[in-house]
Amino acid sequence: MKRWSHYFVPTLKESPADAEIASHKLLVRAGLVRKLSGGLYTFMPLGLRVMQKLSAICREELEREQPFQGRAGAIELWMPHIHPVELWEQGPRWAAAREIMFRTDHAGAGKGRAKEPEFVLGPTHEEIITPLVKQEITSYRDLPKNFYQIATKFRNEIRPRYGLMRAREFVMMDAYSFDADDAGAVKSYLAMKASYEAFFKRIGVKAIAVEADTGVMGGSYSHEFMVPAEIGDDDVIYSDAGYAANREKASSALVPKDLADAAPAGAVEKFATPGVVTIAQLAAAPYAVSGDSQFKTLVYMGDGKPFLVILRGSDELEEAKLGSLGFTLFRAATAEEIEPVLGAKPGSLGAVKGTIKNPDALAGVFADHAIRLIGNGVTGANEDGFHLKNVNVTRDLAITKFGDFRRVRTGEPCPVSGLPLQSKRGIEVGHIFKLGTKYADKFGAVYTDDQKQSHPMVMGCYGIGVSRTLQAIIEQSHDADGIIWPWAVAPFQVLICLLDPKLPEALEMAEKLAAAAEAAGADVLLDDRDERPGVKFKDADLIGIPVRIVIGGKGLKDGIIELKPRAFKEVQKIAVADAPARLAELVRANAQGVAA
Repeated sequence: MKRWSHYFVPTLKESPADAEIASHKLLVRAGLVRKLSGGLYTFMPLGLRVMQKLSAICREELEREQPFQGRAGAIELWMPHIHPVELWEQGPRWAAAREIMFRTDHAGAGKGRAKEPEFVLGPTHEEIITPLVKQEITSYRDLPKNFYQIATKFRNEIRPRYGLMRAREFVMMDAYSFDADDAGAVKSYLAMKASYEAFFKRIGVKAIAVEADTGVMGGSYSHEFMVPAEIGDDDVIYSDAGYAANREKASSALVPKDLADAAPAGAVEKFATPGVVTIAQLAAAPYAVSGDSQFKTLVYMGDGKPFLVILRGSDELEEAKLGSLGFTLFRAATAEEIEPVLGAKPGSLGAVKGTIKNPDALAGVFADHAIRLIGNGVTGANEDGFHLKNVNVTRDLAITKFGDFRRVRTGEPCPVSGLPLQSKRGIEVGHIFKLGTKYADKFGAVYTDDQKQSHPMVMGCYGIGVSRTLQAIIEQSHDADGIIWPWAVAPFQVLICLLDPKLPEALEMAEKLAAAAEAAGADVLLDDRDERPGVKFKDADLIGIPVRIVIGGKGLKDGIIELKPRAFKEVQKIAVADAPARLAELVRANAQGVAA
């Protein structure tokens, strides 16, 4: 049992000026964290207790063996936070990751000493674990293995915000699996997915596993774990049939699989469109060409070379989907880069054969499947102030490859069930990737099989934002009065409020109840402050302890104490003689509900 008067719970009546969302306000007001600088936070005693409980449950679920998957539990280790930059340069994502990394050098470099190597602060550890495993594991007999750590990570956020949601320093569980073949890697991936599901269930968080883009990490597929919340940075696209994907990955059945390509509607004709440079202008009078009948031509630079992306005029590009094209880096081209290749300024661009000024300069022309719904439409003529009509997809467009590049919209048919797609916001709290041999190939992480043949290890990587999860719990579980902690991660499960802290019989009763609760498995905080009852009750609701017991002199004379679960309004009056047993029973029931 901790006594509030001896502990440190610095609650605040007012929210900090820079806190924009409820969970950020409550983090600070409930005394869980204190801000040092933008994106940097100190975990105060209550906040640290929650972090420790989250980490302990995470360890239990990761290290649990899963016989149904044939997987042993993950193995904990600890890796340096400071990384030699050479390892990142050797890896596959330095060009994409370097901008979000903090860099440092040896003290004294350049002061009469030989130049010291540059170091970076690690946002994650693929570039560190892979060389380590290469050095330590050489035989198939030592596979599979899954190593993890729960440690501090660093990301050079340009605009840190929302408290722990987008911080420069954060706590993350990161794990890395190594298998002998792809089948084993799939088992490891599914075993980790099951561990994540068990973890989020135990901590009382509703987290949805959604298909996700692999992004800079690469690999063949991935899932994000999203906590539904209006302030989330990500959109989850889902259907009532169980389909769920991050917006960056989501697809629809808008284009039927059996769609027949339209026959040409006539010869291509050029027509003047002076001053028309947008989809909306072409859709207005006097042209009246709907967005669904226009071809939108976008120009991007991929690894320094231009390429085209063709969409319907009514569609938006989902830029992350361009990662499927295999470019290490890509970005939108500038007007100065576009005109020498296509021959026109943005607003009059197209991909009709024979109209591109310098087609050999292009790395490709990539079209979204949905342009096949147009069949015959209108596009830029690659001549300022002119467009072309009767443009046929099959006959006229120089398409290198079709793909899924558009942003799906709600109401479109689900790709699995055909039911309407819906959307909701979510906070990403975990991510798992099937990496394949991308990192093993770069670092030469190979093993020898039973025939003395050498093969690259097949990898997976996995992360849970532990500090972000703490705040996501608050965002998902609070009311106007404060936090409502799930039982398993509450800093304390039972709060005993003494209304008369100097009354000996009240203190004696509090100690009996605390002993009963602790014996049943609860952490207990005793509010023995010399404060008014109203102050104590407001603080109790603010910090969100699941069960509040109130002991007062008048109640003791009447032979009762009060018990109130934080999540409910009703107050229960319990006979003093029955109180220890009733409290212990309540604690055991809650503990069993979240037990491993």
